Amino acid sequence: MALHLIKLSVGAESIRDHEEWVQQRMAAKKKAGEPQEHTHRTRMVPKRVAELLDGGSMYWVIKGQVSARQKLIDVRPFTDDQGISRCFIVMEPDVIPIMPRPCRPFQGWRYLKDNEKPEDVTAGFGELAQMPEELRRELRELGLL
Repeated sequence: MALHLIKLSVGAESIRDHEEWVQQRMAAKKKAGEPQEHTHRTRMVPKRVAELLDGGSMYWVIKGQVSARQKLIDVRPFTDDQGISRCFIVMEPDVIPIMPRPCRPFQGWRYLKDNEKPEDVTAGFGELAQMPEELRRELRELGLL
């Protein structure tokens, strides 16, 4: 069974903000001649890598709600120039909207079990998939979603 990570998208005001940040990072890597992959650098190295790479995703908390996800591709531990263990979490650059769910702030990342993950907002949700993010967020806060 897949295992997921959940993390705050610090500074993002919306899914679109997060997507633009990913696009800017990818453009900067392309310009620098670096591999075209989206990475997130973190101090803590996950111990359950095999489960994460078995279909896991990084779920992003935006403005107090779990709002989007990116599929995990790899976890690459390394030691920085100060001798501190860190890792790059490698993700697909595509940001997938999910059904918003409230989430309190926390530091770092946390594991998210597969049976606890929010559903993707897909065409199967009908008009909900076409609804602007702000409206979905507000309806969730009112308890109507």
